[in-house]
Parts: sequence; structure tokens; C-alpha cells
Amino acid sequence: MTLAGPTGSDRGSLVAAWARVLADSGYVATDWAAFHERVGELVDVLVGAHAADEFDQAAVERVGAGLVELRHLAAESIGGTVELIGTHLGSGPRVAKIQAAVTAGFVRAAHARIFGEQEALRRSALEARDGAESARRASEARFRAVFTDAAIGIGISDTKGRLVEVNSAMAAMLGFRIDQMLGHFLADFVHPEDPPELHRYFLEMVAGKRDNYRIERRFRKSDGTALRTNVTVSLVRDEHGAPQYLVGMVEDNTEWHVLSEQLRHQAHHDHLTGLANRAMFTERLHASFGDPRGERVGLCYVNIDGFKAVNDTLGHVVGDQLLVEVGKRLDELVSGPGRLVARLGGDEFVVLVEHTSCLTELIELAERILGAIAAPVRIAGHRLAVSASIGLVERSVFDASPAETMRDADVTLHWAKVDGKNRWAVYDPERNAREIARISLSAAMPAALEREEFYVEYQPIVSLADGTLLGVEALVRWAHPEFGRLGPDRFIGLAEETGLIVPLGRWVLETACRQAMKWRAAGATPLVSVNLAARQVAEPGLVDDIAGIISEIGIPSTSLQLELTESAIMGTTGEPLEALRRLVDLGVRIAIDDFGTGYSNLAYLRHLPVHALKIAGSFVEGLRAGTKDSVDAQIVTALVTLAHTLKLDVIAEGVETGGQADLLRRIGADSAQGWLYAKPGPPEDVERWLR
Repeated sequence: MTLAGPTGSDRGSLVAAWARVLADSGYVATDWAAFHERVGELVDVLVGAHAADEFDQAAVERVGAGLVELRHLAAESIGGTVELIGTHLGSGPRVAKIQAAVTAGFVRAAHARIFGEQEALRRSALEARDGAESARRASEARFRAVFTDAAIGIGISDTKGRLVEVNSAMAAMLGFRIDQMLGHFLADFVHPEDPPELHRYFLEMVAGKRDNYRIERRFRKSDGTALRTNVTVSLVRDEHGAPQYLVGMVEDNTEWHVLSEQLRHQAHHDHLTGLANRAMFTERLHASFGDPRGERVGLCYVNIDGFKAVNDTLGHVVGDQLLVEVGKRLDELVSGPGRLVARLGGDEFVVLVEHTSCLTELIELAERILGAIAAPVRIAGHRLAVSASIGLVERSVFDASPAETMRDADVTLHWAKVDGKNRWAVYDPERNAREIARISLSAAMPAALEREEFYVEYQPIVSLADGTLLGVEALVRWAHPEFGRLGPDRFIGLAEETGLIVPLGRWVLETACRQAMKWRAAGATPLVSVNLAARQVAEPGLVDDIAGIISEIGIPSTSLQLELTESAIMGTTGEPLEALRRLVDLGVRIAIDDFGTGYSNLAYLRHLPVHALKIAGSFVEGLRAGTKDSVDAQIVTALVTLAHTLKLDVIAEGVETGGQADLLRRIGADSAQGWLYAKPGPPEDVERWLR
């Protein structure tokens, strides 16, 4: 249950539960109503910290200090508090921070109280030494009361480290009787695995170089187990200022240590799968690059294919169980010295391989991972079989940084997805450079259109019967300031993805129409053919836009031909199809470009508002032999026959030899374009044809 705010039944339940925990673990020094109200104030601070955008560490630490102010110093008080926070506020990084801050505030306040008691003891010792006999006895009585009844362990030793006084709390902590400890050296009770360098603090104190110190120390209990403690030691000097006694206060922090370890584990492990999380993986990856023994490192970036479909159809509970199973398989397959499996989030896992020998090692591991994940698993009555895509990066640690390596693994994972999923892909710097260039082109296109970096070239369309010029196809080019002249294959696809094809296509259409009017003014009337992308056809205002251009420029609509690819025009239904019909009603011609390369429904084709078919250059390429018996010649013959049956003109693209042109003429094609006649060029090249 997660509290939504500082009021309501949820708040009341947390206040009541917390008050009961504190009452059960210690004495309530105030009346119950005031105590309940104070607990409510602390609850409001915790709830506010949980809901706030910015985490207030100091405010939450004061909640822990508040427990000490209420005199609830027992381990059960802070332990129960931390448990209640997790129960009522849920889980997650914010809750872990709240638990840690409350504990830290509790410990600091408790330590401050200890220091106060310590000072009281030291003053009592001085008063016992310097006061009159009656005052000395009174002071000694007070000291004895504090010493005997203190909740924390207290021991007094001489300057050689021999124990001369031990209270019952100290003896109980270690599991001894008081008489079993007196006369023994403190070192006899120190855990043998405790760092020996901690002994220097004792030596400095008996030498009079320091008056107090505080350390975390492990003692050996009577049963041989370790007791983790916080130890605060103060020096008592004689009347001459020489070291005489050492007073040590020992606080059991075993539960705090266990809680710290739990929080540390939560901070570095995924709560669902138990694998390392992103934080631990990042730390280990950076360490791999800084390891002087390592020269190479490898990453397998793993993503489950179609995981969203599992969540959407079977639910997140099944999805989570699937992630647990995948994590288990990866852990069993991969984990070992020099290897780490981590879940980065969602359905993404990563395998770090340190000290790799070569790329082959990583590829073999990727194959085993694909096989392990592909094995069916039964979850909640469902038999699930999933696949994965993996991005592989294997390189020298001196060639890149950890961040760059992780970025490249992410990019390579994307390649594996794009290439068909259920596979691995290896990082390729050249492919990455092409992808970056592609992204750069996409980002530069809007500004390039504004800066008029695009221009139009024209390729003649020639009658196969007599070689006269029938029209021209307008082809857009990009004069890129860095990459030079770019053909449409480099940027048209990007323009369609980004939507820039709409303004770019309009500009090409307008430019071509204006050029056609210049030729008409010179007495020539060639047909102008302009490519139209599927994205443009889907635009609601396409017909009005084209009609506006025709009206504004004054070009006859019958002099304009719009080309759509076979796949684009076959997919037109509803409003896009109606748009094509309206364009035909205006007098605009429609042609199917690259016919024969897509999937055509012939029954549907005869109902489309189309005037011409342009046979794809791949078929024309097969006519180089010049014989009508070849497979390509028979295909082209069938296409021409089909087009003429539907009363459509046939234009052949990519004609490069006279033999191709002669064969197309005999087959019955109407017109052609290609390098045999002219390459795409500026308007001046077309004007030479016209002359």
C-alpha cells in the first residue's frame, strides 16, 4: 500500500502501527495522546519526503533523531521503523533512501546521546578525583549508577589495555560474566579478523596524543561469532595530565550492519530477477576499462523479441515471470569469473565479458544465449517460446570509453532488430558511420530546403517509334555543402520518414511546372513527369495544393504527369484513391513507376485512374541480349500486352543500348528513357533536344 498524502485512513494506519511498534520496544515517557500526535508528525515528514520531487535528506534524518528524542533507542525500535516504512510506502529507490536516511538520523542522534553520557562519565571521574570526600562519594555514586545501568556497554581499562571495570551490558553483549572479563586485556576479545592497524588509535591515546576516538570494531563473542560494534573511547588523565584510564563505550550495530548490507544489495541488484542492475553493471564496466591486467572487453546487449506482445496479451505478471526465467537462464549460462549478467530495465539484459581473447569467443557465447532463450517455458499454464536479438561489441579497452562501448552495443542491438530479430549483430564502424551520416542528412534536410540546396534535373522521355521528345521526368538532387551532389536514393527515404517529403515534393512539382512554362514560352510542349510519394498521396490537401500550383503557374493540367510506385498506388484506398481520381478529373496524368517490381492485383489495377505504366529498369536490363526468347523479354512482352489491353501507355526505364531500344520497339513499348538518350541534366540539356 502506498500513501497518497499526509492525511486519510492510510496515514492513520501507519501512525497506529508505528506507535505500537515503539511502545512494544520501549517505554513511552509521555501520555499516549501526545505520543500518538508526535508519531503522526514524524509520519507526515516521511510521507512528504516520499511524494516530493526533490528528496530532503536532512528532514528525513530528523525523523530518526525524533525516535531518540522519544527515548526509543532499542534496536527493535529502528528495525521495526524501517520495516514499517517498506510495508506502508512500498518499494523503489525513494523508499530505500527514506529507510537509509531515517536509520542515519537515528544513529547520529544515538551517538550524540552516547557522547553526552560519556562526557557525564568523564566529569564524574574528574569530580571523584578532585572533590572533597563527600563530594567524591556522591560523584562516585552517580558514576556508578550511570555505569551500571547504562543500556550500552562500558568498559574501563588501564594504559596497558587491561580491563579494570566492565558493566553488565558490555558483558552481556559478548556473552561473558563480568568476572570473566576483568583482568583480561581488551585485545583478548577483539575478533582475529579485525584489521590490526586499528590498534594504532589505542597507542596514540596511551601516549597522550589524542583524547578520544571513534571506530567501528568487531569483537569475538563467547561462542566465537563476531559482534559488530561502534566503539567510542575517551582518555582520563591524572592530576598531572598523564594518561591514566581509557573509558570505552560499545554499541551493538549488528542490525544496522545487516540493514546496510541489504540496502547496498538493493542498490546494486535488480529487484525482480536478482541480477546485477544498471548501477552495478556501470561500475563493473568502468572497472574493466581501468583494470591494468585487462586489454580487451566484450558486451552482449540482449533484448527479448516481442516482449511487449506478451505483456499486452497475457499480462504483466506473466511478463515478469518470463523475465525472471530469462534472467535465470542467462545467469546459469554466463555467470563466472570475469563475467557479469545484468538487467538494465524492461526486457533488456547485458552480459559483460572481461579479458576477452577475440570476437569469436563473443559470437559463440551469443549463439548459446540465443539457444537458451529460445527453449520453451511454461508460465501460468501458457507455453511460451520467445527469441532474442543481441548486439555484440568486442574491443580493446584502449580504443574507446565505457560510455562509447555501451552506446555502440545499443546501436548494434538495433541493427539486429532491423535485420530481422532472433539473431546477433556485430558492431561495424563503417556501418555506424553510414548511419550517423544518414541521421545527419535527416537533421540537415529542413534547413537545406530553406537554403535552396535542392535542385531539379530532367531526363528526356523519347518516342520509340520516331525518337522524338515526348516529355521529361523531373528528378530532385541535393547539392550538399559537405557530401557534394547526392542522388534521391540518399535522401528521399529519409524525407518520407520525417514527413519532409511533403514540402520537398511540393517544391519539386512547382519548380518542374515553372520550367515547363519556360519551355512552352519558347514554343515547346513536353510532358513533365514528377514523382509523387505515398506520404504525399495521403495528405488531405494534396488535390487542392496541386490545383493551386497549376492555376498559379498557368500550366495546362494535361501537360503534367504524376508518378507513383507500384506498391504505393496498389495500397491506395479510401481518401487517397479518391484524391487520385480527382487529379485525373483535373486532367493530370497518373503513371505507375517501377511496374513489375511490386505486388499487383490485376483485377484492382483495371479500376485505378492510371494512364501509363513505367517498366522497371531491372527488366529492361535483361534485354541486352536483344532476343525475344529470353525470360526478361517474355516478361516485358506480357507487361506491354497487359498495359495495352488496359489502354495504358508503356514507358521503359533504364534503356542504355540500341539493342534494348530495338527489342522494346518490336515488343510494342511506346516510349523509353535512359542513358542511351540522355542522362538526367539541367534544363539546358533538354533545350538542346527541343532545338
